[in-house]
Amino acid sequence: MTDYDGKELPEHYDLPDGDERTELRNGIVRALYALPMHFTSPINVEGIEVNDLFSINTLLGGTIEAQTVMLLNSLRSIWDPQGKWADKEFRRYPESFPDVRLVGSNKDDAPLIGIELKGWYLLSKESEPSLRYKASADAVTEWDLICCVPWGLSNVLSGKPVVYEPYVEQAKFASDMRTYYWNHRKGDNSKRDCGIHHPETTPYPKPGTQYVDVPNQDGGGNFGRIARVDGLMADWANESMDTLMAGIEAKYWVSFFKLFSEGKPREEIEAELDNIARKVRQAGRRNPRESMIEEQLLAHLDAIVKLSLK
Repeated sequence: MTDYDGKELPEHYDLPDGDERTELRNGIVRALYALPMHFTSPINVEGIEVNDLFSINTLLGGTIEAQTVMLLNSLRSIWDPQGKWADKEFRRYPESFPDVRLVGSNKDDAPLIGIELKGWYLLSKESEPSLRYKASADAVTEWDLICCVPWGLSNVLSGKPVVYEPYVEQAKFASDMRTYYWNHRKGDNSKRDCGIHHPETTPYPKPGTQYVDVPNQDGGGNFGRIARVDGLMADWANESMDTLMAGIEAKYWVSFFKLFSEGKPREEIEAELDNIARKVRQAGRRNPRESMIEEQLLAHLDAIVKLSLK
């Protein structure tokens, strides 16, 4: 397969039908996509201020990821319906790569499958996952996965964490696509060194060993931002911003909350709120049944503005 410039695009790695890890991996993918239907959390957030909303991922991100791993183990009937892997469980290793591994009690046994798991607070200021996936393709097997789980609060500003449809991809393919994007699709390559150093590594590298690819030049620190890679994660990230949260698309909530974090004058905030309201109403006209709900929510937003600007 080639891109619009005629360059060869990376392809997914084939998974052998005869290997029992292939069936296991496919079941794990199904379980990951089932996360939104089953996710529950004992956490309940109240009293958070609008200006502090963008920092909530720092407070809860790791906890959401840990609870996701616990949920994966509880969904064993999806990924291990016949009980072949009864002696295995998912464990999270925050300082290792990949950070979630399906392992047994014997520490010397290699993981069956690894998942590089990252949470994404859907109302983050950047409107895209900020994760930097730098792992070399040699640091994972064909069965390993990368998964990004978007999440938010049930009442937007308060409530319990809820998760939405995740991004799931073959980790080895994601490494290749990231490298391809860096070498071929990042602006004018003639004025910079696009080379990448690939370390000698193996799947499930030991902590402290080198397993990440290092670009020869990365002044902006953008290597590994796979949320911007066409053909990989970019479309999913954009579509995720259309997720309805309390009846309003996530992208409009982000625009709304940015008004306060940027410290704009009251007049500019109110003018921008009118602009956001216009966009929301236009979206409502495409779905008339939600128009009344959206009007109520816009009134709620207006009330938040008045309280916040006192």
